[in-house]
Amino acid sequence: MIENVDKTTTLHLKNEAQFLCFTLEEEQEGVTQLYAMNVFKVREIIYYNDMLTETEGDNAGVLLGFLTVRDETIPLVDMRRWLYYNPSDPYKNLQEYSIQSDKCLVVICDFSNYTVGLKILNVKRIIQKNWNEVNVGSEYGIDGNSKVTATTKYDNGEVVQILDVERMVVDAFPMQNSVSELDLESIGPIMSNRIVLLAEDSKAAAKNLQHVIEKLELQYFTFPNGKGLLEYLNNAGVAKMVGAIITDIEMPVISGFEVLKRVKENPETAHIPVIINSSMSSDSNKQMAEALKADAFITKSNPIEIEQALKRLLKS
Repeated sequence: MIENVDKTTTLHLKNEAQFLCFTLEEEQEGVTQLYAMNVFKVREIIYYNDMLTETEGDNAGVLLGFLTVRDETIPLVDMRRWLYYNPSDPYKNLQEYSIQSDKCLVVICDFSNYTVGLKILNVKRIIQKNWNEVNVGSEYGIDGNSKVTATTKYDNGEVVQILDVERMVVDAFPMQNSVSELDLESIGPIMSNRIVLLAEDSKAAAKNLQHVIEKLELQYFTFPNGKGLLEYLNNAGVAKMVGAIITDIEMPVISGFEVLKRVKENPETAHIPVIINSSMSSDSNKQMAEALKADAFITKSNPIEIEQALKRLLKS
């Protein structure tokens, strides 16, 4: 099965990822800040020349309107405006931070069961990195509350800021993307004294996942990447207390598939159920998870899927 999966999961198996590098503003004093996102969330990159269907109001926020691509209506977010967006002041006029360009360059992305267009200025190129070359943001002094989930280096040594696009979706569409009370009402407590370990680098996604686990009334610990989770799991006596691991795939330092491999290859931890919790639910990712002996594959932070998986896996 492993031989048949595509390049996406082959990279994950090697603890590697590819990032699309791009800019949001013109060069200033010879310096251009580089941003990036995982290339496997990108469907296509286009120049959009047609009219946008604008939203009601003055269009001063992160959402510019809707574009139509092959009869599909897709929301369009100005990524530079989003960098200046503050959820505590959601009605702030962000027009002064708009991307300044005569052409509308759009990255169309698919993840977390959403399709969204991201307006950027220019594309640089795709870089391939091992996850141990990707650092958590704080190592470069980036604010922990920023929209940067991690950083890496470009060919010339410049810092590339990897944006938390899952948080962007939550900020742009708050009513649709956070786990609502209505979502949580459909799930209930699971009787277990076992600890659930969570690995998730996106703070927005981690918060949603924590809300679900708390509604299930389970004990849990959260880690920003696979390295932190594995280090904790390898402490004496911990493996006996852990009932399940829920891990994202894309994470700095050690990816979710690498966590899965190491847990299942270690005789002392192989009994622990591992649930892959991903916004990239392609067949190839599911096949790779199955090949590596994952116990479940769920759509990112879906309350019902999480409840069903944990009820099954924590019943013993």
